[in-house]
Amino acid sequence: MRSTKTISISLPPEQLKAAERLAKKQSRTMSELMREAFRCYQRQEETKPATFGEALALLRAEAQAKGLSKLTKREIDSVIAETRREMAGTAKKPASRSHR
Repeated sequence: MRSTKTISISLPPEQLKAAERLAKKQSRTMSELMREAFRCYQRQEETKPATFGEALALLRAEAQAKGLSKLTKREIDSVIAETRREMAGTAKKPASRSHR
């Protein structure tokens, strides 16, 4: 007796091509790729806070664990601004190429 059941899904052509390329690159069947995709989605959904209050509680706990719970609003704004500058600089930098 089979322990799996066959289903059909539909994908736009470009998404199907991308999935086929990824499956081939990882030496997986499409079924294996889709099972792994579902497992990842399932884990994400299970760990996602259900409410804004839960999300806020998680952020506060993480800040406290990292010793960041005592920052002033000005310090928080400064950290955010610096992080945004770093991210913008990283995103805009083209890959360096050596010319010989």
